[in-house]
Amino acid sequence: MVTISNKFLTATFNEIGAELKSLKDTDGREYIWISDPAFWPNSAPVLFPICSNLKNNQYIYEGKTYTMAKHGFTRNALFEVENVGDGTATFLLSSNNFKTDNYPFQYELRIVYTLIGKKMQVEYKVNNLTDGDMYFSIGSHEAYYCPELINDYEIHFSQPETLKNCIFKKGLISDEVKVITENSDVFKLDYSYFEKDGCLVFRDVKSREVVLQNKSGDRKIDIKFDGCDYLLFWTVPNAPYICIEPWCGITDRLDTNQNLPEKEGIEHLKKGESFYRVHSFEIL
Repeated sequence: MVTISNKFLTATFNEIGAELKSLKDTDGREYIWISDPAFWPNSAPVLFPICSNLKNNQYIYEGKTYTMAKHGFTRNALFEVENVGDGTATFLLSSNNFKTDNYPFQYELRIVYTLIGKKMQVEYKVNNLTDGDMYFSIGSHEAYYCPELINDYEIHFSQPETLKNCIFKKGLISDEVKVITENSDVFKLDYSYFEKDGCLVFRDVKSREVVLQNKSGDRKIDIKFDGCDYLLFWTVPNAPYICIEPWCGITDRLDTNQNLPEKEGIEHLKKGESFYRVHSFEIL
């Protein structure tokens, strides 16, 4: 376990997955899900090199079929701790120290966590070391602790939204959507939204900032996610957390041909190129 802190917050990470396991203020108040296996044993896994499901857990690249489990391999991989200190921690996973036959690209993935006041900043840096093109997706999966249960919480968007939830069929995204709010900047959480498919998936959200807050207003988290085209919410029945997940990538479509370069939302790097995204969550 790795710990960083400043005068406002203390964060703890697991080197497996470079996963944030705890974020507490100076009063000991926890803001990240406590990983109780009775509901979900994780807290904030990083999704790479795919987000969610592939059709039949497979993709095709240059005529060869590869197998890849849901959310990829990062969350179970042991990262190298490159740097810890002064409120920041850098974790590295690369094709040089993590070998798999299921991903034919050479890469470096750095995850940099930095405490800035009451804010946690999370940076994803991907370098293509392949002698050619590289394709991948990346996403966050932070679960925010809701001790009062999620029916006591609302999500406030930075601008009015008509939220269209993508409908799943056979574990994949279909062309059907269900409108769950119209021209509103407030979404009231309720477990009923998560009974069927378990998650809400939005392709066309205009906002790049949301605030999760309870009804009393004494627990508020401001989440910013520039550069992420997909936004997901997820929990399980009666669990005291809600995942708010900005993704650069998405579940396979029902009509996918499984060809990786043609996958919806896939990121593409040419030889020697790099990818950078940052998102943050701030205790208000």
